Amino acid sequence: MRTTLKVAIGVVAGVATGAVLGVLFAPDKGKETRRKIIEKEKDLVKNLKDKMDEAGAMVADIKADVRRHADRIYHN
Repeated sequence: MRTTLKVAIGVVAGVATGAVLGVLFAPDKGKETRRKIIEKEKDLVKNLKDKMDEAGAMVADIKADVRRHADRIYHN
């Protein structure tokens, strides 16, 4: 779980860095470059939120499994 989350965050950070650098070195005008950066930032924030939601769901599932197993052990 922790490794998966770290990998997901690393991938998102890498994509963000690559996107920003790619846009900054593109031959577009400043206004267009800023628009592209904002657009990419919005996409990356949404992707990060989605990954965090997935991680939260995984944690909730693990918590429920642990609770079920603990109840089984306690009642047997």
